[in-house]
Amino acid sequence: MSKIKIINDNGCGWLNHLQKRTNIKTLNNDLKSDYLIIGAGYTGLSVARKLSEIEKNKKIVIIDAELAGEGGSSRNSGYLVDTTLNDGFTSNKDLKEYKKKVKIYDMGIKAVRKYVKEYQVDCDWNDSGKYFASSKFEDENKAKQFSNLLTSLNFKNEILYKEELKKRLGTSFYNIGVYTNGGVLLNPGKLARSMIYTLPEQVELYENTRLLNWKKINDKIECQFAKNKIITNNIIFCANGFLRSLNIKKNYNFPITLTASLTRPLSENELKSIGSPKEWGVLPIRPMGATIRFTKDKRILIRNTAEVSKLKLINEHDLKQRVKIHSFGIKKRFPNLPDDLIENSWSGIVCRSGNGSQIFEKIENNIFAAGCYNGSGIGVGTLFGEQIALMASNQQTDEISIIEERKKPNWLPPQPFLNLGIYTRLAYERFKARSET
Repeated sequence: MSKIKIINDNGCGWLNHLQKRTNIKTLNNDLKSDYLIIGAGYTGLSVARKLSEIEKNKKIVIIDAELAGEGGSSRNSGYLVDTTLNDGFTSNKDLKEYKKKVKIYDMGIKAVRKYVKEYQVDCDWNDSGKYFASSKFEDENKAKQFSNLLTSLNFKNEILYKEELKKRLGTSFYNIGVYTNGGVLLNPGKLARSMIYTLPEQVELYENTRLLNWKKINDKIECQFAKNKIITNNIIFCANGFLRSLNIKKNYNFPITLTASLTRPLSENELKSIGSPKEWGVLPIRPMGATIRFTKDKRILIRNTAEVSKLKLINEHDLKQRVKIHSFGIKKRFPNLPDDLIENSWSGIVCRSGNGSQIFEKIENNIFAAGCYNGSGIGVGTLFGEQIALMASNQQTDEISIIEERKKPNWLPPQPFLNLGIYTRLAYERFKARSET
């Protein structure tokens, strides 16, 4: 463990291997704008790009409290998902809602694919599909139930057992799995970075510019920052895990902190020892189990901790404790690999709702919000950004109609009851998934 190199929070494993950005601007004067976008992740950057296409003569400003694209957008595991397992689908009503959800996922994949193709983005795109897997044979029924659901929805899938999983993944850890071929693996840092580089000149981006408070004055919105203010005609909140702290849909979303680690590239001998697998991604059948990837550049990524968020990145002491869990998780799956593989570790904040639904809403005439992606922010965040921009421009699309048909996030109890409930649920799921971390 002493050889582990921990890099946290001035980047992450995906970003640390990219060239550092220059020409970063911070707000240093008062402004007026037609549109102000709060948050420069996938959603906010997509809003800005779409608004510039349809509102060519309007002033568009986007701000981020830290660096654009370096929050949850670059700190995730790089899954562009088409299906999720733990949404619940035990009744006809649940199935109806699940169909709506996967339709949104599909539109999200199409939105990202269109952007990547249009701008010729290098983000390590791989139509490899993904695996849902467990080491426990007792999860076979859940795997089969999920497979039957996917088949009924015309999703191609396979149920796989230990030997085939070992052949494909290079590990004998898993005993049961479901492979789906519709998901995409990518480098989230490269994708987020490209969205910054492709912003039109019409868009003004200000980073390290934290919104302190905001209020509506007549038909305008006044936003106060450390030294300056922006008065805008329309505001669009895209801060995802920080929506609640900005008093946006406060009783309908909550942040969770996740922590991940990324190894160095495996050597040729190390690759041979695990069968030289192709790039793959595994999601746990049991909630709170490990999400794990074998990347294009021959690294292993693991994420197997989740906890109540304090809206700040965790300190180095706590991070080292999480890394021990990550290292143990890798060792369980790949016992022949060295102990000192981990090169980068980091934390990040995601936004969740009580029922797994997203926020997409016109709050008032000129106040809009999109977020709360429940871990599926690459595709859904890009889609929601484009569509909330159209909504803010008084346009209606088929996509907006489909999004608005989804189940809305349910009401959550106030503090301290909310955190108590989250602590309890996480502890329960963590106990059930203790073999899968």
